[in-house]
Amino acid sequence: MAAAAPVYLFTGPEFGLRNEAVKQVQDSMKKKYGTLDVYSYYASENDMGEVLTTLQSVSLFTAATCVVLHGAETIKSKDDISRLAQWADAAAKNGDDASCLILIADEVSVDSKLDKLVPGEHRKIFWEMFENRKLEWLHGFFRKNGYELAPGAAELILELVENNTEALSGECSMLLANIPPGSRIRPEDVEKMLSHNRTESPFTLFDAMADFEKSPQERLTVSLGILQKLMLSKGYASGKIIAGLTSCFRKLVLWHSLYAGGQSPDDFTLKTKGFGGSTIKKQYQHAARIWSSKQASAVLALLSAASMDIRSAGAVMEECQMQQLLYAVIMKNGRSCLLYI
Repeated sequence: MAAAAPVYLFTGPEFGLRNEAVKQVQDSMKKKYGTLDVYSYYASENDMGEVLTTLQSVSLFTAATCVVLHGAETIKSKDDISRLAQWADAAAKNGDDASCLILIADEVSVDSKLDKLVPGEHRKIFWEMFENRKLEWLHGFFRKNGYELAPGAAELILELVENNTEALSGECSMLLANIPPGSRIRPEDVEKMLSHNRTESPFTLFDAMADFEKSPQERLTVSLGILQKLMLSKGYASGKIIAGLTSCFRKLVLWHSLYAGGQSPDDFTLKTKGFGGSTIKKQYQHAARIWSSKQASAVLALLSAASMDIRSAGAVMEECQMQQLLYAVIMKNGRSCLLYI
């Protein structure tokens, strides 16, 4: 009996638990092989040939290789999926798991042909937690670290921070670093620390772009400030920013489809589609008031084109091209800056 193909598929909007699953696979490989090279690729940025070359290459210095491929929901090409299938089948027949592929998708599903490549035991959907579970998680996080949350503090954290355990853990750790151990954390402490020291990400950038209560000019100004912070930080090159925004606008297209024809989906349907929490619902309600489904699709085309243009032009024009991209999305609702209409 052939071994299971060394391919994993982790989907869904709960980034923190999803990242823990990735780490568990990598830790297991390190334990088995001793040494491990880890590579991160983005389906919208990297050619499938580059991914397969990495998986098939033999290192003189490292016993095993793990490739994490983000944006798996965008893999639609029959040729790309066929090439992945050939590699996975060969690895399974040979019992070779020294090279492993982990497919990551922010959405809960991928192309059915791609899904079939992954053994059932290697697939997992990481749903966004319900609001009461998030509150339990927050109280547990602070309790483990020797702190107590006063009434209203946990609810305010959920209003200020992207609602997944990765973002919550990062922001709450920063909050703890600035408050004496053993303290009782009040809502005013949360407001003071988190609202003024928020860690920016492509998702906070999208939130600023989608703030319908501000004028387009105000949204552009705030968004350009966030973009500058991201590009000055070590963790966010333009490719990762574009990948994050692409994920957000894909979800916006999905949001519009759920409400098409005046229908109103129930809470369970929204949760299964990645819109479980009140914060994310509010975010996409706001975004839907700015960009129609057609405009959101136009933004996705712009993001894809910008990604290719930036790779072609190199780092010299990168910041300028990213600024132009935000201008086109915010001020022109997805129309190219080259169009005078």
